[in-house]
Amino acid sequence: MSALRSYKGISPKTGQGVYIDSTSVIVGDVQIGDQSSVWPLVSARGDVNSIKIGERTNIQDGSVLHVTHKNKKNPQGYPLIIGNEVTIGHKVMLHGCIIKNRVLVGMGSILLDGAIIEDEVIIGAGSLVPPGKTLESGYLYLGSPVKQARPLTEDERAFLVKSADNYVQNKNDYLNEIMPVQQD
Repeated sequence: MSALRSYKGISPKTGQGVYIDSTSVIVGDVQIGDQSSVWPLVSARGDVNSIKIGERTNIQDGSVLHVTHKNKKNPQGYPLIIGNEVTIGHKVMLHGCIIKNRVLVGMGSILLDGAIIEDEVIIGAGSLVPPGKTLESGYLYLGSPVKQARPLTEDERAFLVKSADNYVQNKNDYLNEIMPVQQD
């Protein structure tokens, strides 16, 4: 079965130069921007609301992306919106939040409904971003629940773009070089 799956007549849409590993499951109303990558064992379910992934963004192995349905109390529900040049580390859980541009979400972190992550933020590994929390641009955040640790250095800000560059190169290598192995 394909990694891309239609749900209730709505199919995922991908931009140009996108890599999606065949072991991932991308269902329903999911848009993936140009030059982005979705690595092994990612689950992205746009079934009860939408998921939008920007350009040059990478979603690393084992991450789970989901949304919250629309209801009387919250007519828009909580879609998942991920900006451009975002690095989502291994085994991250994103649920109905907004992540703007040039953000790094460390391995094993959890971001919950209504959280907003502004541009140029680093979230340390294993952090928990509670529902409705806004993380201000230009800072490192750590902990469970997450707390503002310190301003980002210029090197860290530059790394946010470098990380996106590295994953664009990695996905290009995978698009050109990955081959199934035949076993005897």
